[in-house]
Amino acid sequence: MTFYQGIITITELLMFAMTLHVMNYPGFGRRQKAWFIATFISVMLCAACEYAVHCGYYDPRFALLLRVMTVMQFSVAPVLGILFSGALGLHNQKKVALTYFAVSLIIETAAAPFGLIFYFNDEGYFRGDFFFVYGMLYIFSLIYLLVNMIIVGKKFRHRDISTIVMILIILAAGIAPMTLFKLNITYIAIAISASLCYIYYNDLTQEDIREELVANQNKMTAMQESIISGLANLIESRDTETGEHVARTSNYVKLLSEYAKEDGGYADSITDEFISLMYTMAPMHDIGKIVVPDSILRKPGKLTAEEFEIMKQHAARGGEVVRNVLGGVTDEEYISFAADIATYHHEKWNGKGYPKGLKEEEIPLSARIMAIADVFDALISERCYKKAMPREKAFAIIEEEAGTHFDPKLARVFLDHKEDFV
Repeated sequence: MTFYQGIITITELLMFAMTLHVMNYPGFGRRQKAWFIATFISVMLCAACEYAVHCGYYDPRFALLLRVMTVMQFSVAPVLGILFSGALGLHNQKKVALTYFAVSLIIETAAAPFGLIFYFNDEGYFRGDFFFVYGMLYIFSLIYLLVNMIIVGKKFRHRDISTIVMILIILAAGIAPMTLFKLNITYIAIAISASLCYIYYNDLTQEDIREELVANQNKMTAMQESIISGLANLIESRDTETGEHVARTSNYVKLLSEYAKEDGGYADSITDEFISLMYTMAPMHDIGKIVVPDSILRKPGKLTAEEFEIMKQHAARGGEVVRNVLGGVTDEEYISFAADIATYHHEKWNGKGYPKGLKEEEIPLSARIMAIADVFDALISERCYKKAMPREKAFAIIEEEAGTHFDPKLARVFLDHKEDFV
């Protein structure tokens, strides 16, 4: 009996552990927890009754008590499948469970005095001629559970038929030895299956929650990008642009970042996430123009020294505007990235740019990439104060100012792929 004692002990400990887990698990509501706990405690109750009857220490003086315990076990065990169907989230299972329990209890109570399903004599417990009635109630409950697992699985986008098959195999492996060899390992099989059912349902729930979170995150990202693009286009429209500058420079920085990663010596600095951020945040580069008066932005002629100083404020104020606009909307990494682009894209490699006079690699890489894209597009675009420049001349200016205005390595990459930027 040592083996049997070990089996029952493991069953009780497993169900007790699962009960504690469910009680402390925040992923389920009170109603769902109640179903899981009722299932696990019912398995513990049935296993304890089973052990009391079959522990090998039968005493005729306790025949009545053991009969009552067996009636309780035979009444509760067939309801296990229905209890777990309720735990799996199916509606109206409470009524089904109570009805099935009442039917089992009436049958067992009525049959017990006549020894029809089971009986005790001086030697112990024996099955009656109608034991198969209990077996049918029990098997029907397990089939009910398996069918409901499939039904529940259809409610989710991610289904795992292999788990259902394994539960069926484990249950069969636990019931068959009891029937064929009178080896009592049924309840450890039920306990393992109950645990697998719990894991099965929890995995289905968590997978769908994860997918929903990803979908919501994608919606939020798309919303952020739309807000950024719309705001950038609004700012550019004050400068007589209609959004094409924003779209073109976003594509330029994406291409330049990709090529700089491949053959420009920046493979260690430029990641896929960096490229994605460049493309997303590039539209924010001139957001600081919101502080510049229309009289200066739309002036058809050359700016005076005083006017140019005011224009230069858009870089200094750009980072502040970015933080005010994006603060609380996205995370700090995004905000810092966009702020660097807005603040430093007018810095020059030789340190003669603005607003802080940074030089060489003191200038954030994102801003150095943005500088080339911004200047190139400004050169080839018509503005209120100038005509569009031929592309070849614009490329010549980029080449001429490599190492003074622009990062020489980035400028070389840009010029090596002229056709792609055209």
